[in-house]
Amino acid sequence: MRMQANTARAPRIVGPRTSRFYVAARARHSGVGRALYEALLEILKQQGFHNAFTGIALPKDASVGLHQALGFEPVGVYRNVGYKLGRWYDVSWWQRPLAAPQANPPDPLPLATFAFPGTCRAALDEGKP
Repeated sequence: MRMQANTARAPRIVGPRTSRFYVAARARHSGVGRALYEALLEILKQQGFHNAFTGIALPKDASVGLHQALGFEPVGVYRNVGYKLGRWYDVSWWQRPLAAPQANPPDPLPLATFAFPGTCRAALDEGKP
């Protein structure tokens, strides 16, 4: 997190950005989710972010396994925080370090700035797996 002086307005805090994606049932276990996640983590690194965070509604063993394989570590659980389809769910929170924090990190770049491998590019362009 950094604060940037700006004479035209009050200093702003640069902090988290939110991204989310879901893999359609028919595309699960095909590697597309992992490929998208690896591309996202690389983009976050290139943009100067030093941590990645995620929340996983429980129970979701496959999602927990993917995040563990990608280097995320559990940092806590919110109990009975999400209500869906007639029941309450716990949400586990995970963190993965990306790089050492830096003074004066750059402003994030637009997603269009980055090149993606073929399957990732197609998924992003079409919104489909």
